[in-house]
Amino acid sequence: MELQALLITFREVLEALLIIGIITTYLKKTNHGHFTKYVWLGAGLAILASVGVAMLFQVVFTGFAAMGSEMYLKIGIMLVSSVLLTQMVFWMAKHSRDLKGNMEGKMNHFISTGNIVGMVIHSFLVVLREGVETVFFFAAITGGDIGAAMQGWGAITGVVIGGVVAYLFFKGTMRISLKSFFKVTGAFIILISAGLLVQAISMMQDIGLIGSVIPHLYDLTWILPEHPIDYAHFLRDTGTAPLLSGDVGIFLKALFGYSSMPSIEEVMAYIGYFVAIYFLTSTKPKTVKVKEEVQAGVKDLSPQAK
Repeated sequence: MELQALLITFREVLEALLIIGIITTYLKKTNHGHFTKYVWLGAGLAILASVGVAMLFQVVFTGFAAMGSEMYLKIGIMLVSSVLLTQMVFWMAKHSRDLKGNMEGKMNHFISTGNIVGMVIHSFLVVLREGVETVFFFAAITGGDIGAAMQGWGAITGVVIGGVVAYLFFKGTMRISLKSFFKVTGAFIILISAGLLVQAISMMQDIGLIGSVIPHLYDLTWILPEHPIDYAHFLRDTGTAPLLSGDVGIFLKALFGYSSMPSIEEVMAYIGYFVAIYFLTSTKPKTVKVKEEVQAGVKDLSPQAK
């Protein structure tokens, strides 16, 4: 849980700070530094609103638990979080290249029209988006105990590292390719997202919400048990110890949704998820293909080509 919280918090905090940093840096460069206080005001209000969302979310989850329906809420949270995590990775991959230009264009509009309220609202929504996503993800990886994730070392470390990286980036002491950086962190986020999807399917099968054609497609308990209890039971029943500890299984399950005895539906969903991601990332938009074909045609008709 802590490593998941660290990676998610680090990514969300860094995204928010990068956008806010781009805005404030641009305002200072264009001699409009006096507007930065409104940007930070919007960001501060968004942080408070995110805490409020977390508290409201916790109250709702407690209510579901009192009614004995918390399992359904957990499943819903995992499915929604899986979608949000995937969307987050694709959104940043699409906008990381023109993010700076878009933010500066919006600031130009607010400055030229004297729309200070719009400036506050814009920075508020930018940070609030990251905050609400973080609340959802924390609920998913902790089974609804958002407070535990917020107070853990993973979330705190993620905030600190995200802040330091953003500071060094804007000070010019850290030369990194944002595109490459988000590709690497995005790969880990995709693995977490796939794990949440598989865990949601497993929970639905456990409570009988959906069935299974093959409940246990294979059994890897002898290599890597899913839990220390599984390790102890295997040792008791066979007299031999599994190759790896159950603590490793807990770590991999929490981080990537590992299961030592998955159903065929879990395996198909896991593989299908990555197949879908592959096609979504490898297929170019039609407009891009047309543009490339036109450019190729122009090149063939040029005097040099002849």
